Amino acid sequence: MKMKMRNTILVLMALVVVFVLSSCSKSVEKARPAPSWVKDAAIYEVNIRQYTPEGTFNAFSEHLPRLQEMGVKILWIMPIHPIGDTNRKGSLGSYYSIKDYYAINPEFGTFDDFRSLVNEAHKLGMYVIIDWVANHSAFDCSLAKEHPEWYKHAPDGSFISPYDWTDVIAFDYSNPQLRKYMTETMKWWLKETSIDGFRCDVAGLIPVDFWENTRKALDSIKPVFMLAEADTSALMFNAFNAGYNWRLLDKMVQLRQGKINAYQLLSFIEDYPNDYPQGSFKMNFTSNHDINSWTGTEQELFGDAALTMAVITATVPGMPLIYSGQEEPAAKRLKFFDKDTIHFAQYSNHDFYRSLFELKKRNSALWHGEDHDRIIPVQSSDSTHAMVFLRQHKNNKVLIVLNLSDRPLTLSIPDKKAEGKYNEIFLNVMVNISPSEPLELEPWGFRVFEKL
Repeated sequence: MKMKMRNTILVLMALVVVFVLSSCSKSVEKARPAPSWVKDAAIYEVNIRQYTPEGTFNAFSEHLPRLQEMGVKILWIMPIHPIGDTNRKGSLGSYYSIKDYYAINPEFGTFDDFRSLVNEAHKLGMYVIIDWVANHSAFDCSLAKEHPEWYKHAPDGSFISPYDWTDVIAFDYSNPQLRKYMTETMKWWLKETSIDGFRCDVAGLIPVDFWENTRKALDSIKPVFMLAEADTSALMFNAFNAGYNWRLLDKMVQLRQGKINAYQLLSFIEDYPNDYPQGSFKMNFTSNHDINSWTGTEQELFGDAALTMAVITATVPGMPLIYSGQEEPAAKRLKFFDKDTIHFAQYSNHDFYRSLFELKKRNSALWHGEDHDRIIPVQSSDSTHAMVFLRQHKNNKVLIVLNLSDRPLTLSIPDKKAEGKYNEIFLNVMVNISPSEPLELEPWGFRVFEKL
């Protein structure tokens, strides 16, 4: 009798453990939600200095209708503040050496010019975020004289420059007055210019609790979109909506170099949404201002696979980014500290990006920050050289077929979950996907199908 009771108790205990573990596995901590307009957006990084010969807000404004027509929804404008003179690099200095947090760089125009740019973007249904440099300032920022205690100091009392950034000095976020100043300044820009959020430079170097408290303060004014230059999950619960997908860029470069194959890239993409809390997401890119200036252009990194990699950034979970000039495409590394105007002529990639971005807007299968932020791997006849996957939400389905090799492929797709009639978005033709109808793909070819 005692043995039977003991066995019964053990069985009950085991069931309790299974129930608890099952409950825990279904319990997902959610992130602070992004504004509703973010979920289907593509983001465009604006380098005002290099965008036009004038290098001004007003000259850039003339491009707004073109960018809106291309499907861009969010404009991220690189730092707009005056640049420090002390220890300046190059003839114009780094955008990220901030001299005055309450002013506009006079090279770009006036405060009213910037506010007009924001208003024009809003009229076109676009949103604007600005680059915010909270980790450091220029040596000749007024704060360094008025509040030297707000900065980090070496044992000899001198200011500290982070890394090899010899034109800037690092703030000390153990000081509560600095925290208050930085939060209030960000609130001021939100109120005075009607911007829609911030991209925060080297966000991971600043305490998470500062960002969380600042996010609450900003959201009390209006719901904001917050993008971190970081890939740290701790920042994504209550501070930021999105972070950088550096690892995806690294994997795509490795694939182009022949260090990994299509299956390995697919496995990485299938898994990476696990890194972030539900509701947050990553920003995917093949270039940005740092990559372009210091590492190489998209042609240098990817060659004839550049557009193939761009398709990946726009169709896997996350928000796609393109940098100023990629729609041309960008053919040179832009100088970082000097004037180096982008040469726009043909906008050869305009229709390519428009097709991708408009698909993302209209088809919820590609939306980000949702509980369906996943890819569904699809079986094909060549998983070493081809990457095939689905994105699906309710009745919406998008099938992506990529040849990740430098040779042509004839690919069959025997996977039943991919079967059906689709529209191929780049050619605008109807295609039937079935095991008996193989697909032909050129070297580094791509096909994107929307379920009919």
